Amino acid sequence: MAEGTAEAPLENGGGGDSGAGALERGVAPIKPQYLTTKEQFHQFLEAKGQEKPCRETEVGDSAGNDLAEPEAKRIRLEDGQTEDGQKEEAAEPREQPQTQKRARGQNKGRPHVKPTHYDKNRLCPSLIQESAAKCFFGDRCRFLHDVGRYLETKPADLGPRCVLFETFGRCPYGVTCRFAGAHLGPEGQNLVQEELAARGAQPPPVRNGLDKALQQQLRKREVRFERAELALRRFSQGQPPGPTPAAAVPEGTVAKGAPRQDNCGAQQVPTGLGTSTPPSSPVRTCGPLTDEDVVRLRPCEKKRLDIRGKLYLAPLTTCGNLPFRRICKRFGADVTCGEMAVCTNLLQGQMSEWALLKRHQCEDIFGVQLEGAFPDTMTKCAELLSRTVEVDFVDINVGCPIDLVYKKGGGCALMNRSTKFQQIVRGMNQVLDVPLTVKIRTGVQERVNLAHRLLPELRDWGVALVTLHGRSREQRYTKLADWQYIEECVKAASPMPLFGNGDILSFEDANHAMQTGVAGIMIARGALLKPWLFTEIKEQRHWDISSSERLDILRDFTSYGLEHWGSDTQGVEKTRRFLLEWLSFLCRYVPVGLLERLPQRINERPPYYLGRDYLETLMASQKAADWIRISEMLLGPVPPNFVFLPKHKANAYK
Repeated sequence: MAEGTAEAPLENGGGGDSGAGALERGVAPIKPQYLTTKEQFHQFLEAKGQEKPCRETEVGDSAGNDLAEPEAKRIRLEDGQTEDGQKEEAAEPREQPQTQKRARGQNKGRPHVKPTHYDKNRLCPSLIQESAAKCFFGDRCRFLHDVGRYLETKPADLGPRCVLFETFGRCPYGVTCRFAGAHLGPEGQNLVQEELAARGAQPPPVRNGLDKALQQQLRKREVRFERAELALRRFSQGQPPGPTPAAAVPEGTVAKGAPRQDNCGAQQVPTGLGTSTPPSSPVRTCGPLTDEDVVRLRPCEKKRLDIRGKLYLAPLTTCGNLPFRRICKRFGADVTCGEMAVCTNLLQGQMSEWALLKRHQCEDIFGVQLEGAFPDTMTKCAELLSRTVEVDFVDINVGCPIDLVYKKGGGCALMNRSTKFQQIVRGMNQVLDVPLTVKIRTGVQERVNLAHRLLPELRDWGVALVTLHGRSREQRYTKLADWQYIEECVKAASPMPLFGNGDILSFEDANHAMQTGVAGIMIARGALLKPWLFTEIKEQRHWDISSSERLDILRDFTSYGLEHWGSDTQGVEKTRRFLLEWLSFLCRYVPVGLLERLPQRINERPPYYLGRDYLETLMASQKAADWIRISEMLLGPVPPNFVFLPKHKANAYK
């Protein structure tokens, strides 16, 4: 019985039990007593839950006709055609019928407001870091140096508790903290809890930061990439990209008298070892001399990546930030990966790009995802990461469908550029000391699958693991993921492990996906809609989570965000922005107790419904103004000039 239930979301998606027949296909089957109309839904929210309008049990009433008509028919009627396809005579001019079409894709022209825009008067960083005797900027400083004047214009505190002060014993933002009342003394001095501060100093909870000295070297192009240049030189000479032979190593790069190791693992004793005379002067050792900079690790020496059967949180752009990953780890995610980072930006030392590589101490299996189109930049970036960051694997993004990446030859375009793709994979493998993984799609064009031909080549090139998203680039995120094709690709990739990705929103979906023979599953949008999905899969149950529990999750996210981005005005507004981006996905979740048929399908849009309490109804709203209202419950009122438009048009169901 459970097996049949699990097959439905992956084969027919919108189908279900006969009880859901009152609604059109593609609409979540909600119990009739909870259904309402658009007008009554927003009227209820505007009244702040004080007055409950009577619920509409009939979905096809006048105000709810947008659910009664199929999508294609609804668009045809809006364009001025009758049901038989004839042109309707214009009795009255219509007002912009194109506004009725569903929005798709990204909001590319949205206003960009920097967090510093909300700080009219900014205090000098030297005062914040309690080094007022020496200003970092000298006479050119354009920041305030008068703490009293700053406090006169500073907005009121947002709350009595400071997360940083309670967690680490000291808030590094001092008087600029929006919760400064919790840790400022009577004379405005920043208080410190010595015991907590000493405990929080070691080890640091977040790793993989960019050192200032390294950043300057990257910006001035002073960093050398010996191993990457050696690998690229071999490609340009047409030599096979195998292990580096002894003849290819430049003279003088291996310590004299050091034992060499051939490809089979046998040590060769260098000549003249027994005849050398000891030096007359005393020799002082300065540490071990290794050859890691010129001799790459053999595959058997690399760290192995064994994540079969584990739950893998996808590297989600914008929403897959460190605070969100901490939420998912708490609910049972086993493997996490940073957001997609562009290799050229990393090589230029951009702080915003390096921030995507940061790793929290709770992320025990963590990787970073790189995007690039050319072997030289990708290989150099891989060598840079192998020196500077602590990761368990490096992933190549060959599944990104956006035009900005595709037109430059990256993302999905690499599936059609096999020569460059091979050079990227082999070059990165030669300089990395951790496993290399790849994320791909079924292909570029719809119904033209490429993955089954590419997977054996990736296996031969030395890839440790591949994740396959069951859609093509043209499909983006529409239609259903093709898990039958993923099952075919599992056989083509064997014995290399293959993870499947697409349309996992319940433990039934996960069970059906595992029946295809994949080594594991990657969860993307399902984690955005309900991060407790990892718990449901591991415990094999549906969790009818309450609205107060969901608010507690958001409260934890804001605490993690303030800890990660800061508790000053900039940090608060950056936390708010990422919270709002996440809420644009969370609003699509339908509580278990309201559904006629379980589980909820990821391709089913929720109709207008009234939840079991006001907060549950508010969380179901698809208006950005209501998301802002939720953020104000957690982070206080927004600034007067606050503007927000979601990056992804997840509120396309207006």
